[in-house]
Amino acid sequence: MRHFFVFVFLMLFFHAAGVIAQDRVVSQQAVFRLVTIAESLHHPWNIAFLPDGDVLVTERRGKLWRIKLSGEKTKINGIPPVHAKGQGGLFDVVLAPDFKQTGRIYFSYAAPADSDNNNTELAYAQLNMETNYLENINVVFRAQPKLEGNSHYGGRILFAPDGTIFLTLGERYDYKSEAQNIGNHLGTIVHINQDGSPASNNPFAGRKEAMQEIFAYGIRNAQGIAQQPETNRIWFHEHGPRGGDEVNILKAGANYGWPKITYGVDYTGLRVSDKTALPGMEQPVIYWTPSIAPSGMAFYNGARFPEWKGDLFVGALAGEHLRRLEVEGDKITGQEVLLKDLGERIRDVREGPDGYLYFVTDSTRGRLIRLEPLER
Repeated sequence: MRHFFVFVFLMLFFHAAGVIAQDRVVSQQAVFRLVTIAESLHHPWNIAFLPDGDVLVTERRGKLWRIKLSGEKTKINGIPPVHAKGQGGLFDVVLAPDFKQTGRIYFSYAAPADSDNNNTELAYAQLNMETNYLENINVVFRAQPKLEGNSHYGGRILFAPDGTIFLTLGERYDYKSEAQNIGNHLGTIVHINQDGSPASNNPFAGRKEAMQEIFAYGIRNAQGIAQQPETNRIWFHEHGPRGGDEVNILKAGANYGWPKITYGVDYTGLRVSDKTALPGMEQPVIYWTPSIAPSGMAFYNGARFPEWKGDLFVGALAGEHLRRLEVEGDKITGQEVLLKDLGERIRDVREGPDGYLYFVTDSTRGRLIRLEPLER
């Protein structure tokens, strides 16, 4: 009986502290447990890590939280209005490379216009760590055109080693053919400086018919982008229709084919295209049919899980799991489905500065969870 009360006390203690340890998971190469850091998050979308060890988590409805590893949550105020309908809302938040000096963060979101039209925007602000308030907000990039609809925004941000920014942009679903048009930003990945101006080495620089910010096009809805530590290659994944999710390597000026070529079909079951390849269009490194609905993406380069070093991790929404990809150079040589028994949509995955792997689950009661290694 005494042991029972000790067990109950420990469970209540960890729950009150906001940290809940769960289970023992045995995978192909590692054994780990899941530790819930925070819960009751409303459709969390992104994870970023502050230098003091706290975690920034966005909620799609337009809220930004600062979360201590003990589970304590503090709301960051000052987020501008977002178009929080359907898939729209607040997306990524990323610390600027000089955050320790400037306090600057960049964030992406679906921005409303005067009418129902909207599209993805990128802004920066200074995060006041004392008041937990965003100051001096400056919108540096607005995807054009603004359109009706509530789907396919992209919204993932990646800082390159030279300090420039890659931003993924969806083709807004009803406008899929525009992904082949470099005269607008739909279905592209743009490459910009921190002030929003086009990066100097962009592939369409000087072409009057092209948006100067475009780096690559023909992309349906990229919701994951990450840089490979060993090679500095940038990888991204494309959230396909009913099948045809793709993992690609980003190349300057490349056309990734959507909707001219695809390995998927429309949600109605009708073909988007009868072609899976055409000259001048890139082939994916891998693709998934049926769709796993990928979201979030991170290379693991830490010391906590030495067996996973160099592997690529992808969250799965429809698939409700975490996908581990074994990478050798520019090839995928193996895959493993993790956390299928969790039964939750995984929206984002990141390696923390402590070497653990973190992810958020996508629901009205979403969780921030950490993977911790255990001995076999």
